[in-house]
Amino acid sequence: MRVALIHALRHSPPPIVAAFARLWPEPTLVNLLDDSLSADLARAGALTPTMTDRFLRLATYVVDAGADAILFTCSAFGPCIDACAAAYPNMPVLKPNEAMIEEAAAYADIGLLSTFAANLISMPPEFPSSTRITPRLAQGALAALDAGDVATHDRLVIEASRDLSACEAVVLGQFSISHLGSRVAEAAGRPVLTTPDSAVRKLRRLMA
Repeated sequence: MRVALIHALRHSPPPIVAAFARLWPEPTLVNLLDDSLSADLARAGALTPTMTDRFLRLATYVVDAGADAILFTCSAFGPCIDACAAAYPNMPVLKPNEAMIEEAAAYADIGLLSTFAANLISMPPEFPSSTRITPRLAQGALAALDAGDVATHDRLVIEASRDLSACEAVVLGQFSISHLGSRVAEAAGRPVLTTPDSAVRKLRRLMA
C-alpha cells in the first residue's frame, strides 16, 4: 500500500512520518513538498484559483505515481484539498485536520493553537458550528523554526498555550507543533489533540 503525503511547509514531514512509524508502519510513504505554497498564501492573504490548480496538479502527480490514498498536511488549504477530493472520489483524500476535528467533537470549547496565522482563519469553519473556538497565534514561533531556532519556537508555543487554559481542550493546528503535545497539555492544564496521530488513525481505519 502506498500513501502519499503532500506538504506545504518543510517542517511537516517529520511529525507525520513519526506518527506512521508509531501507529501504522506498514504502508510505503511518498512525500511531496512544495513550500512555496505557504509562502505564496502568506503573501496573498487568501487562497486563489491558481493555488487550487497547483494542488490538483500535485494530487494528479501522486495518483500517477501509484498512491492508494492522499493525506495533505497543510492546514490552511482546505478548499484546495476539497477540490482534490472531488477529483478523486474513489480513494481516500484527507485534509490534515478532519480526523482531529472529528475527535474534538467531544468538546464544546476548543482552544486552537497555531504558529501560522492563515490556519486561524481557515480552520475554525471546519469545526461544528456549535463548537466555540478560541484561536491563539504563537507569534514569532514559525520564524524562529525557519531560522533553525527550535528552542525559541518551542518556548513561544508553550507560552501561547497558557492563554488557552480556560478551554476544555487544546487543538494543535499544524503538524509542525505536534511534538509539543505533552508539554502543551502540562502548560495549559487541558487535554491536547494533535493532527498527525488523529490523521493516521483515521486513514488506517479507512484502508483496513
